[in-house]
Amino acid sequence: MTAPLYITFLWHMHQPYYKDPLKGEYVLPWTYLHAVKDYYDMAAIVDEVPGARVVFNFVPSLLEQLREYADGTANDPFLRLGQMAPADLTEDERLFVLENFFAANRQRMIEPSRRYLELLFLVGNGSRGALRERLRSFSDQDLLDLQVWFFLAWTGEAARRRHPEFQQLLKKGRNFTPADKALLFAKQRELLQEIIPLYRRLHAEGKAELAVSPAFHPILPLLCDMNSALTAMPRVNLPATRFKHPEDARRQVSQGVTCFKEFFGMSPAGMWPSEGSVSDEALKIIAEAGLSWAASDEGVLLRSLAGGLGQGREALYQPHSFRGGETELRMFFRDHALSDLIGFTYSQWDAARAVKDFIGRLRAIREQARGARVVSVILDGENAWEYYPGNGYEFLKSLYTAIAASDGLELATFSTVLEQLPVERTLSHIHPGSWINANYGIWVGHPEENLGWDYLERARSAAIHHSPEVAALLAGREQPGEPDATAQQVCNSLYAAEGSDWFWWYGDDHFSPHSDRFDLLFRKHLMSVYRLLQLEVPRELFEPIKKKSPAGQVREPAALITPTINGLVDDYFEWLGAGLYDLTRQSSAMHAAESLLHSFFYGFDRESLYFRIDGAKSLDKVLTNGDVLTLNLIAKQEFRVDLELPAEQGPLLMKCEGGWVDSGQRCQWNIARICEVRVPLAIIDAEPGGRLFAYLTLRRSGEELGRWPTDAPMLLTYAGPQLELETWVI
Repeated sequence: MTAPLYITFLWHMHQPYYKDPLKGEYVLPWTYLHAVKDYYDMAAIVDEVPGARVVFNFVPSLLEQLREYADGTANDPFLRLGQMAPADLTEDERLFVLENFFAANRQRMIEPSRRYLELLFLVGNGSRGALRERLRSFSDQDLLDLQVWFFLAWTGEAARRRHPEFQQLLKKGRNFTPADKALLFAKQRELLQEIIPLYRRLHAEGKAELAVSPAFHPILPLLCDMNSALTAMPRVNLPATRFKHPEDARRQVSQGVTCFKEFFGMSPAGMWPSEGSVSDEALKIIAEAGLSWAASDEGVLLRSLAGGLGQGREALYQPHSFRGGETELRMFFRDHALSDLIGFTYSQWDAARAVKDFIGRLRAIREQARGARVVSVILDGENAWEYYPGNGYEFLKSLYTAIAASDGLELATFSTVLEQLPVERTLSHIHPGSWINANYGIWVGHPEENLGWDYLERARSAAIHHSPEVAALLAGREQPGEPDATAQQVCNSLYAAEGSDWFWWYGDDHFSPHSDRFDLLFRKHLMSVYRLLQLEVPRELFEPIKKKSPAGQVREPAALITPTINGLVDDYFEWLGAGLYDLTRQSSAMHAAESLLHSFFYGFDRESLYFRIDGAKSLDKVLTNGDVLTLNLIAKQEFRVDLELPAEQGPLLMKCEGGWVDSGQRCQWNIARICEVRVPLAIIDAEPGGRLFAYLTLRRSGEELGRWPTDAPMLLTYAGPQLELETWVI
């Protein structure tokens, strides 16, 4: 009988430590919201499908927060203000609710409710001062409905199906009562209390394997030695002080395993190192902690093998054995394309079509990669589903069911795969890198990131210098008697500050409206170190590390890009090196009620300029036949492209004395979820180091409905083809 091709899904469950160590309150509510929407749903769906087998990987900092929410001890202002009677809210508290309780995916979570969308329109899209004026339009009933809808929208589909009370609230839709709200929070509390027992049961039944990450989700190789970044990024600018503390990496791993045992009552067999980041030293530490397997990305494997991945990339679909000295660790490597299809593409497809496509790709791997044994699909377990209809419920159920029913394909956990397959491939060295570009450029190299590392090193050095107890704990030296409680708190604050998330939001490669809060949390973890030791907090920690950009500008291009023009985000990396403007801070005054456009990306390769326009919702649902979205470019001359449905190409128009004429060059575009445009570079005649300007207009029936930006065009930098990959982003 022919051996099956094993399919292993690893869902990585991860949140940073959002608890302010000084105030003891949660700065952001994402642990709670993802718990009632995703952490419950993901387990419930596996529970419902016969033959489903997956790996769930937990970050201990998430588990600690889940426990506080489940037992009701979490001090979260979002929950507190959501539960208060509107009449008891102060004006500032009411303003907080209006500013924060629409933090949900508009297409999938707000628009399905007529009442929630109505409240969004009532709020409008203005300055904080304008929002304060809008408060006068909000009755207590409006605020009560908003409180309910925010938390109800964040309730998962599987949870709604298992608990009819959620369905009753959805059916009611408006004019909620205090009793309705109390019922909502009571049922969500039940969900929170069911989460850990549900995962524990799935493991006991063999439907899930539970794995772990380091305690506070640090980039282990950078803790071991910051200079490991130089292998993949030889010209990177490193922090002023070399961070080299393998003892911290060792402690993050061992503390993570200890926490996992406390929650699940067993030892984990495997680990997804934070962000798939590995190095020889990091893997040795993981093996020495008693773990049997770890996983990383295919880019890391490719750079670790002298001869490439082989025919059909067959090396990718085999378990490997990493041997470093006397240690041995089994290794799996994620299929980048399959993982990103789930993370970024299939959300806009019909579920049946997406499942059929995925199964077809698995069969192609089995046919083309001789000796293929296991396909590893690894991605976040919480972040993709808000983009799917029904929180991904139908897609995931159908996907698991289809694979389980397919001849030659079998869902399996990594430990099961190791039991069934001999490991025939050995690695004596691993390329030091992560799942992003097989390097660490997201977390080090930008001045903001480097400053964070320098502050972290200074706080660590100060703690060691002023506390022998902290020095002993950090060094891993055993001390007689019970460990000093204050010294333990100091170490935990340092370990929390080592988490990858703070550095993820520093620099220009990622954008979040909450990046200032991530910055503040990082600095507060460091402030906590000094205050616990009764030392003066350095003045520098009171100043934000995250710098504000000019109005709307988020970043400049950092790498050459050549995206596929299909109107979809196919791949996390496609636009990662592009410049970015936040159009919500550049929107037209004609749209006081809403911002139709959300983001504007731009980049280039040696032949073309590329532009991407994101809407507040899917653009093919915003634009109709006859609408004209125009991209206007200003260089030595003025150009424009009229982007219309259903066309996918058209002329690049050039402004002359007599008006607009066809330049003779054709542009390509596609309007689906987003709008992507390719413009020939040669005719623009942009000089390396020069500048372009751009703005967008939207016309309907010949009338202009909006202009972005309203006043001056966006300034676009053009570095030219010499722009290299090795920059802060890459």
